Amino acid sequence: MSEFVSAVIVAAGDSVRMGVEDSKQFISLLGKPAIEYTIGAFQNCSMITEIVVVCRRQDKERIKVLAQACGFSKVRAIVEGGDSRAQSVKNGIEAVSDECEFLAIHDGARPLVTVEEIERVICAAFETGAASLGTLVTDTIKKVDDSNIITSTPTRSKLRAVQTPQVFEKKLYCMAIDEARDDLNEFTDDCALIENLGGEVEIVEGSSENIKLTTPIDIVIAESILKNRLG
Repeated sequence: MSEFVSAVIVAAGDSVRMGVEDSKQFISLLGKPAIEYTIGAFQNCSMITEIVVVCRRQDKERIKVLAQACGFSKVRAIVEGGDSRAQSVKNGIEAVSDECEFLAIHDGARPLVTVEEIERVICAAFETGAASLGTLVTDTIKKVDDSNIITSTPTRSKLRAVQTPQVFEKKLYCMAIDEARDDLNEFTDDCALIENLGGEVEIVEGSSENIKLTTPIDIVIAESILKNRLG
């Protein structure tokens, strides 16, 4: 029997850096809202059993209507986000089925993730308990002090740009949340919660196309990638 994997899609962030009044989840990419691509990838992944979408209160009904119109049958619940990303994820986890064994946590604003990428990171988590997509860092990274003076240069070959989905054994992730306690809101990355617990997270090679929609130029890049995929 295959493991029960619940996808928690976190789409509760604001759109300040994007410079739009509407939620960036509804930015049009080739005529479709970004969140449609995101949910669709998990809907089409055979290893995903159910989907929980975490969003802003004002977006709940729109996402519900979209999910119904697109036939996203795996969407179990649409819940309101919290005051921080970590709290939003926690709200999503509280809505998954009791049978859930693994959590696949994904940024709603990463609409270009592929089914193949989702499957690879899930398979890795089945083996290790915790895994995340990530890519090699191509730029040289510098560490600076409060005065913007370089203090060190990390070895680039040891650096990874972490993406989502990040997949964890549910029991392990819940233990990590309990360990964080009052500091939960300080964690902006789910892997960091596992690291704080003393656990290990395997990085699975991702793709540079799995971008996060953050600034207006990302829309141009995303549409270019989608056009290329469509041939």
